Amino acid sequence: MANSADIGIIGGTGIYDPGLFSSKRETKMHTPYGEPSDLVTIGEYSGIKIAFIPRHGRGHRIPPHSINSRANIWALKQLGVKRIIAPSAVGSLQEGYKPGDIAIPDQFIDFTKKRQYTFYDGGQVCHVSVADPFCPELRNTAIDRMKKLKFPMHNKATYVCIEGPRFSTRVESKFFRDVLKADIIGMTLVPEVNL
Repeated sequence: MANSADIGIIGGTGIYDPGLFSSKRETKMHTPYGEPSDLVTIGEYSGIKIAFIPRHGRGHRIPPHSINSRANIWALKQLGVKRIIAPSAVGSLQEGYKPGDIAIPDQFIDFTKKRQYTFYDGGQVCHVSVADPFCPELRNTAIDRMKKLKFPMHNKATYVCIEGPRFSTRVESKFFRDVLKADIIGMTLVPEVNL
């Protein structure tokens, strides 16, 4: 397939062009769920074919609660992507998590309200386990790389996802930290992780 990729990257806030491809082309994708956040950039890095979508669109024009995650994920699937790397900008709920630290989540708590969480809209009943929501191989690779690069890292983190676009109140953050034991807070992990 001319338009194909092995790995997908969904770029978060500040990542609109990964700038790592040796050659690249942009393609407009169409899915049963509408259009993805932007054109999909397909290129190669170290011989690996990668597809890139800026989650918020170029220029950060799509707020978190309006991202069409189903279209983004479906577009990557159409390209043959088997693994997705989706970094997110988050806030810290724990004093030990400093600005610039890398947090690699192993669990999440969903406090979103209006998002499309599934591809199964009717005609079949499907229950999907998210007990271990992240690919262990990708997590271990990321952890190993961060250790080698000596980046400050937290290799187990619970991510609480809120609807946005507003930030949490102080009492909500305290609840997430003290009662739910969440470590980081953001607005984009869900529903991407479920899809």
